[in-house]
Amino acid sequence: MKKFLTGMKRKAERDEDNETKESHPKAKTRKYDEAYVALGFTVTTVGDEERPVCLLCLKMLAADSMKPNKLRRHLNTLHPNHADKPLEFFQRKRAEYGQQSSRFVNATSVNQRALLASYKVAYQIAQCKKPHTIAEELILPAALDMVSVMLDDASAAKLKTIPLSNDTVARRIDDIANDLQEQLVDKLKDKRFALQFDEATDSNKDCLFIAYVRFDMTDSLCEDLLFGKYVRDRATAEELFKMLDCFLTENGLKWENCIGVCSDGAQTMAGKRNGLQALIKKASPNAEWTHCIIHREALASRPLSPELSEVMTDIIGVVNFIKTRPLKTRVFSAICEEMGAEHQAVLYHSEARWLSRGKVFSRVFELREQIRVFLEQEHKYEVAEKFSDENFLGKLAYLSDIFGKLNELNLQLQGKDKHLPQVTDKISSFTRKLAMWGRKLDEGNTDSFENLHEFVDTTDYDATSVIPHIKQHISSLMGFFKKYFPENSSQYDWVRDPFSAPAPTGFSSTEEDQFIDMTSDSTLRLRFTSQTLSYLCETGFSAVAALKTKYRSQLNIEQELRVAVSCFKPRFEKLCTAKRAHCSH
Repeated sequence: MKKFLTGMKRKAERDEDNETKESHPKAKTRKYDEAYVALGFTVTTVGDEERPVCLLCLKMLAADSMKPNKLRRHLNTLHPNHADKPLEFFQRKRAEYGQQSSRFVNATSVNQRALLASYKVAYQIAQCKKPHTIAEELILPAALDMVSVMLDDASAAKLKTIPLSNDTVARRIDDIANDLQEQLVDKLKDKRFALQFDEATDSNKDCLFIAYVRFDMTDSLCEDLLFGKYVRDRATAEELFKMLDCFLTENGLKWENCIGVCSDGAQTMAGKRNGLQALIKKASPNAEWTHCIIHREALASRPLSPELSEVMTDIIGVVNFIKTRPLKTRVFSAICEEMGAEHQAVLYHSEARWLSRGKVFSRVFELREQIRVFLEQEHKYEVAEKFSDENFLGKLAYLSDIFGKLNELNLQLQGKDKHLPQVTDKISSFTRKLAMWGRKLDEGNTDSFENLHEFVDTTDYDATSVIPHIKQHISSLMGFFKKYFPENSSQYDWVRDPFSAPAPTGFSSTEEDQFIDMTSDSTLRLRFTSQTLSYLCETGFSAVAALKTKYRSQLNIEQELRVAVSCFKPRFEKLCTAKRAHCSH
């Protein structure tokens, strides 16, 4: 029934198209005649149609004006003094027009070296995520000065032929982005690949969906930006899958070649029934989903006990009180300067930034005395008393220490040269340290926590009152890390070094045969090195934040993001050849 209705719909559409064509017959187009020179007109071609051009005012008329009466009307109305000129006069004008056009083409065509330089400067601008106007406002004037001083003025004058206007740089970056995407798609054709993706909303309330792809390229593994696109409507799993599916389909890539996906644990992404993971599974049943390691670490380290959470709430309140008014900020800065503090400002807390809590606690603990003096001056005596309370300061010292250690762990999980077995080792190491810190605290030893230990030594503070809260938090961290990281690091031994570790027990007979063949190859043993496996989406969002200005459109940002983070190099010679061919046409 559905096929029948679809066929009926298509037939109706064809009938409607035929009716439209019959009711709107194709307009006739007139051709230029040499006799029109006597009326003061020559011809130029725009697209596929000829248009008359006045030899006196150089005005180009519409194609339907290619009629003797309309051309004569133009001559008599606008140029009555030339209406009686002989044919030879207009022939001379046509010859002059041809020479002017030739000189104009020669003047406006960019020579090969200038065009190449234009592309290379645009590429550097996109790589550094700088505004397009920097080329004309800074790079070119600075280059002129340098060449003039080091060489001569004649050499410097040649640089002026390089087109570096704002719009030109934007077009060059767009060409480069298309070239990089073409290279990526060519490499991906008929190869298995894994996807990494995430979506986030920026400060302008725009939602961006970024996808990276990882695939085998000759003797190495390559990771590159698949695309970065703005979500125009709701960021539902269906909408995100549609964006992925459209990109793969338009570029001739097959879902069955997708063998793995990595994302955060949000329901939209990771839902097993209606999430993006489920939709990808339907298109590619062999694709395995992996929960982002960094996201898991952030979730595991988030919970706080009520006692420590109260300290965090007080700290955020104090920071906001200092930072929300310019006068208060200046007064606090003056107090820090008078007291000889290394820093003169506190830091805002942001839940969206993984490293924020550690940095906020560390700075507040460092400036605790300056904050107390400031709060007393502002008559916030109740809050100021907390910065004289040793128990409050002891908890603050611990929070600055533990979140500093969590920040170190988070940074160890990031980067292009990190792979799953390696980061699993880092997690295993951290959980073992948590157990060790707990045993030290049972003995009353706080030297594992630098700020807390220093505070105890310098103030003779008895830490026994705060140690139970610290032990409870460490125990909680251990529980959450075991929950979010159930993997055993030894399960990846065969990945780290397949030539020394036994084959996994879950291998089929065929897979184990292939494993034996591979590990028996002495040439492969010599060439074996660890390959990168990183989660790059956050790098992409950071690049977007740097690129985004009110002068850039969303389309420009999508293209510039590819140029800024792509691992491929532009084919400048090919771009220049294509541009010259386009200009000639």
